[in-house]
Amino acid sequence: MSNQQNELDQLSINALRFLAVDGIEKAKSGHPGAPLGCAPIAYLLYHKLMKHDPAAPKWIDRDRFVLSNGHASMLLYSSLHLSGYNLPMEQLQQFRQYGSHTPGHPEYGETPGVEVTTGPLGQGFGMAVGMAVAEKHMAEVYNRDGHAVIDHHTYVLCGDGDLMEGISHETASLAGTLGLGKLIVLYDDNLISLDGPTELSYTEDVTRRFESYNWQVLSVADGNDLVAIEDAIKAAKAETTRPTLIRVRTVIGFGSPKAGTNKVHGEALGAEAVAATKKNLGWPEDKSFYVPDEARANWDTIKPRGKAAHAAWDASFAEYKTAYPAPATEFERVVSAKMADGWEKSIPSFPSGAEAKKVATRNAGQVVMNAIEKVVPELFGGAADLTASTKTIFKDSASFHVKPHGRNVFFGVREFGMMAMVNGIAAHGGLIPFGSTFFVFSDYCRPAIRLGALMSTHSLYVFTHDTVGLGEDGPTHQPIEHLMSLRAIPNLTDFRPADANETSACWKLALERKSASFMALSRQDLPVFDAALTFAGTPKGAYSMTPEVTKADVILIGAGSEVTTCLTAAAELKAAGITAKVVSMPSFKIYDEQSAAYKAELLPAETPKVSLEAGATMGWYKYVGSNGAVIGIDRFGASAPGPIAMEKLGISVANVVEHAKKLVKK
Repeated sequence: MSNQQNELDQLSINALRFLAVDGIEKAKSGHPGAPLGCAPIAYLLYHKLMKHDPAAPKWIDRDRFVLSNGHASMLLYSSLHLSGYNLPMEQLQQFRQYGSHTPGHPEYGETPGVEVTTGPLGQGFGMAVGMAVAEKHMAEVYNRDGHAVIDHHTYVLCGDGDLMEGISHETASLAGTLGLGKLIVLYDDNLISLDGPTELSYTEDVTRRFESYNWQVLSVADGNDLVAIEDAIKAAKAETTRPTLIRVRTVIGFGSPKAGTNKVHGEALGAEAVAATKKNLGWPEDKSFYVPDEARANWDTIKPRGKAAHAAWDASFAEYKTAYPAPATEFERVVSAKMADGWEKSIPSFPSGAEAKKVATRNAGQVVMNAIEKVVPELFGGAADLTASTKTIFKDSASFHVKPHGRNVFFGVREFGMMAMVNGIAAHGGLIPFGSTFFVFSDYCRPAIRLGALMSTHSLYVFTHDTVGLGEDGPTHQPIEHLMSLRAIPNLTDFRPADANETSACWKLALERKSASFMALSRQDLPVFDAALTFAGTPKGAYSMTPEVTKADVILIGAGSEVTTCLTAAAELKAAGITAKVVSMPSFKIYDEQSAAYKAELLPAETPKVSLEAGATMGWYKYVGSNGAVIGIDRFGASAPGPIAMEKLGISVANVVEHAKKLVKK
């Protein structure tokens, strides 16, 4: 490298550093340490090594960059600005301010070029593993000899905190097992965490840990050595059968008076330290948000190169489309997130009536998945070592681990990592991913579910064994508060179907809504209701199961398996001279989206109501109102056969009838 080129590189790197420092200083809030220490890595990736087009941030074959240590967000924003993404200087100057496109941590959908929402440490790492899975699967499905329509890398920048988090262990282990050779993680190994030196809490041999996971591990001794970093990344790209971890020894807060200490991690430097840092690195002390013309011109070379790479891909895809029209047409459809024409005709319905076979909603879900397997080829996922129980497996597809075109992913007992990977697969584009486990273990998944809802990715979280009705496994496996806990998450659609046909309808809605959703499905078999009724009513979130009732003395509202209990109770009440309307509420969120007129018709305020759900009672009161009763479970469960557990905990016909009679007498 010539001295002239080296000087230009350093000028460009320092422009990146000080845009970050100035943004943080103006906000009087942020994390300057990582941007100062990791700017050379970001510069090399964005300026030289990554395939990306700033004018087309969603180009499907771009390399992905995930800033897992999302607190270093100003490093990312400054890189995007200088690379030519639609992120003007004014936005850098509004860092962490209300309504800006530069929030405190990167947020998916808010800022062009931000691939996923990061900040909760470790989740970016996990989502990047999901992105690499998506790349490998789609490449296997769509690429043909001489036509690589999917051929890109996923890069991650992470810190010590990311690698301390358990989710990094889960997903790194699986990434090695899956042989994700296009996943490259650059580890900001600066020996400092927020509390002080990492030796306070983190003394493991990271290299041996990742080698044991079947990763290639490379080391760079100096985080400012551009040649060594570039050589390591090239070596990582050359290794196609294993993911790579590159340990880069950096200095947190490089150039600042607080360099190498935890004091530079999580707060603005302060005017005096900013001036000293600029002086140390030869930067004008009296200029803020300053980019020298030479540095700007150097960064500007990214745009034409990105445009040319994108154009070359477009030309190649045009040839691919001519040679392979069928896969090309499907590829264009899935990348645009459109469902195949007429796909919904494959959604099955189940026979109903007194003679019909009862069906657990988990089993109904399996029937639905396999019925739509061929017409929704983008549906992709698996379970956390529970496919035999959650029934979430494609019978006619291979395992992704064995054959990458396969659509069954065996995540192992890694619930949190699984759902983070699901979010990463969804954010990648081209696939609709799902993960499944027992509902009680949604606790392990919750941070990823929350992030999926925050990003509004098309992530499907499928849970089975949804109540104490699962029986003998007892309180450790019986969900109580989980339904309301997840229903409280903004943007997350809840589905708790009452029977097999509602399950079909819920799957249809989950695929159509293009946002994060969860299903809570039963272990126990349930009667099947009329398909015409459920398919018409489920899209409204709640509907009458007794349309023949035009004026009711009381309304019984249930969800999931408890709808059957409400219907039986209504029959007993009828025998006692009390007319009850039964309402099934498979989705709180979708019902809340309905018009005021529909809600007033379905649940008139003047009619007393009883709700029944085998879970926490909070949340039901807004539907029942002041002249009603809420029946649920506000204690932990009990080990017993499912029907006995339900009855002993008050989820019974007798309890519903008793409450309804009291309300009608009033």
